Amino acid sequence: MKVTLFATCLVDMFQSNVGKATVELLERLGCEIDFPESQTCCGQPSYNSGYVKDTKDVMKRTIDTFIDSEYVVCPSGSCTYMVKEYPHIFAGDPVWEPKAKKLAEKTYELTQFIVDVLKVEEVGARFEGRVTYHTSCHMTRLLGVKEAPMKLLKNVKGLTFNELPGKEQCCGFGGTFSVKMGQISEQMVDEKVRHIEDTGAEYLIGADAGCLMNIGGRMERQGKKIKVLHIAEVLNSR
Repeated sequence: MKVTLFATCLVDMFQSNVGKATVELLERLGCEIDFPESQTCCGQPSYNSGYVKDTKDVMKRTIDTFIDSEYVVCPSGSCTYMVKEYPHIFAGDPVWEPKAKKLAEKTYELTQFIVDVLKVEEVGARFEGRVTYHTSCHMTRLLGVKEAPMKLLKNVKGLTFNELPGKEQCCGFGGTFSVKMGQISEQMVDEKVRHIEDTGAEYLIGADAGCLMNIGGRMERQGKKIKVLHIAEVLNSR
């Protein structure tokens, strides 16, 4: 099965290890990976800031980059959801709406792809440690991917899982929200950190780089010893 990796901006610039883990994991599951170097941003930051017209040019580039791919897999629920929104954004455009629909239909978040398309729940991973999992807002509330990460983590050997209290609560990142509403964002992430500590976890796992950077950055500034990992890194551990 041929899979095209949509790495996302944050993975590309800050968390290349997540991209590497994603590729290695999918290859181990029998996928042939392609990585178009012409890919850029999904357009979410500028679109959510109100720059719709300018963002459409970025989205068109993304559409053209992946239009011929068999499957597009992204290690981010947030960016995957943005691509799923393209058909609504280009609604009524005779050229770009059909292209946007074609791309949206074959684009999947990583765990969603493994469980729903590859039909795999046991990836052969082993990870020793006490962990908890942050359910990012876009991935769970908008994209609707809730069960896939849990099914995969359940089958990781050596892993001890403790559910995160208040897991449905936002970590305060929200893209540009954390910049525009810094004081509110800080209070939200502080509450999230307290909940993480309550689990006794050694590791916080998530599926969106933005949330993990926000929470991890706050914990580091507070001197916490809890490590932050993307779910791709855990599933790729052996």
